[in-house]
Amino acid sequence: MKVTGFTPLWTLVSLLCGHLAHAAEHEDVVKHAIKLHRGKGAVITQRKQWVLESCRKLSGLLRQKNVVLNKLKNAIRAVEKDAGLSDEEKLFQVHTFEIFQKELNESENSVFQAIHGLQRALQGDYKDVVNMKESSRQRLEALREAAIKEEMEYVELLAAEKHQVEALKNMQHQNKSLSMLDEILEDVRKAADRLEEEIEEHAFDDNKSVRGVNFEAVLRVEEDEANSKRNASKREVEDDLGLSMLIDSQNNQYILTKPRDSTIPRADHHFIKDIVTIGMLSLPCGWLCTTIGLPTMFGYIICGVLLGPSGLNSIKSIVQVETLGEFGVFFTLFLVGLEFSPERLRKVWKISLQGPCYMTVLMIAFGLLWGHLLQIRPTQSVFISTCLSLSSTPLVSRFLAGTVRGDKEGDIDYSSVLLGMLVMQDVQLGLFIAVMPTLIQAGVSTSSSIFKEILRILILIGQILFSLAAVFLICLVIKTYLIGPYYRKLHAESKGNKEILILGISAFIFLMLTITELLDVSMELGCFLAGALISSQGHMVTEEIMSCIEPIRDFLAIIFFASIGLHVFPTFVIYELTVLLFLTLSVVIMKFVLAVLVLSLILPKTSQYIKWIVSAGLAQVSEFSFVLGSRARRAGIISREVYLLILSVTTLSLLLAPALWRAAIMKCVPRPERRSST
Repeated sequence: MKVTGFTPLWTLVSLLCGHLAHAAEHEDVVKHAIKLHRGKGAVITQRKQWVLESCRKLSGLLRQKNVVLNKLKNAIRAVEKDAGLSDEEKLFQVHTFEIFQKELNESENSVFQAIHGLQRALQGDYKDVVNMKESSRQRLEALREAAIKEEMEYVELLAAEKHQVEALKNMQHQNKSLSMLDEILEDVRKAADRLEEEIEEHAFDDNKSVRGVNFEAVLRVEEDEANSKRNASKREVEDDLGLSMLIDSQNNQYILTKPRDSTIPRADHHFIKDIVTIGMLSLPCGWLCTTIGLPTMFGYIICGVLLGPSGLNSIKSIVQVETLGEFGVFFTLFLVGLEFSPERLRKVWKISLQGPCYMTVLMIAFGLLWGHLLQIRPTQSVFISTCLSLSSTPLVSRFLAGTVRGDKEGDIDYSSVLLGMLVMQDVQLGLFIAVMPTLIQAGVSTSSSIFKEILRILILIGQILFSLAAVFLICLVIKTYLIGPYYRKLHAESKGNKEILILGISAFIFLMLTITELLDVSMELGCFLAGALISSQGHMVTEEIMSCIEPIRDFLAIIFFASIGLHVFPTFVIYELTVLLFLTLSVVIMKFVLAVLVLSLILPKTSQYIKWIVSAGLAQVSEFSFVLGSRARRAGIISREVYLLILSVTTLSLLLAPALWRAAIMKCVPRPERRSST
């Protein structure tokens, strides 16, 4: 498709020049260009004459542009020499002239960029998709830069218009006497302008040249309204408030996080509607599950399924709902730690440390074996095995809520062992997230760098162990010197006012969460340790705090389990039901058998009977596999199909967990404790 000659090039020149010179001539020029391209009735002399006329038009436009630029320069010099204008007025007029100069230069650049683009396209090969893709990318980048420049120019024009209006108001105020109220309002206006300039962050200008920042084309979607007139009247208001939704070319949706003008209060009405809808629908779903004998948490998951992408698709702020749901995990683990006394932790710490480590190693070994047989990459096998080895701490915490902790002498309480192993798995989760970048690199590394990757993994493990030691040292200091005086102060200040107690306890949870997060350990461990530290103050303290925090935990837990339902896709489960049931049962049975085997080796002989209950509690897959799976999919460790399989197996295993738990409770727990456990 390589073309010689300049007729197509000058055709584009004539088209653009005709459009710039006179809009009425545009259609005739286009028709003439088509005739020339097809070779219909166009003799050589006419073609040459037409090209010359197009060149003359372009030259005339360029000469006219230079004349206008010279006039603008003279006007700028005249304004600068005018002694009758104030400095502010001079700056305003000069800036207005410069904006017009920039508009002329940008129009000229656009003409020649279009010409060069056509020339590059004519010299390319229409069969070369890579070349066309690169040309399209270059045009897209040029359009993005042009859009940014045009946006900046539009903002400058708005500022100039605002300045013009303010100058007119000042002239009117100078020509008439102001009342005392008008003078006060004028002073307030000037103070408000200064405040707006002080607090405004020039985030766009500051970040547009930062390395790694890309210009993207987005769609701005206004709020749907039944009344179109009302929607039109609201548009100007929403332009100022920034309440519209932005959608990029990858179908990601964005909402406002920080407005330009921080003096006006705003609310994310999409998020408010989502929380209200979840709260209303969770009630009948929870009632339904209670009626048929399932835990209410499955009703909340069903609520998320009905409202999520696989259902009515009415949840708009999915990320915000999931973020709020994370606080449900934090408060759930805090209450778990509140019931988990340090004495119990001291009693089962060896089992809690050894059990999850052995189970994870065995799961990875089985995963590598099956991966070798099925020809799956080792990195993918390790990732899937590690995901499936984790169990759900929030789910088991709900199972254990309100259980009787009456240990027999010499025996170990199954709840202590189970919670200790789950907490250790949360630590492993933090370790795995830290090691994941190395796992990504290992998938593309050569054999010569395997030793370096193994060394890097060992260094990361050493860092995590050091962080854990630092965390427990901090806990020891807090327990010895700080937690007692802190609680007594809170208790004294909160007499007749429970909000001080709630706020103080929440602040302590967030402090421990921040400490563990800064030390690169999971935030969930910090919440658990916060509860364990407070429980060291005695049973009365535990009861008082639990009565205050439980309602908050219950509401946030509803949001958390509903957010899990947003990632459950029933249609995919129905399409692949046979395969998914086989995989789920295989995973549950394998985890149960491995847990029984490991616990048989590490439990004392007098406590062997609890291995069945603990194994039943560990037999499901943690909801954190959603998080790990999404990260691995973005990193290219697993494919979309494997990601959906992990989500579906996790969901089905969580649905099977109550039945397995009840069966273990019925078999192994004495009747009085059984009633409270179920």
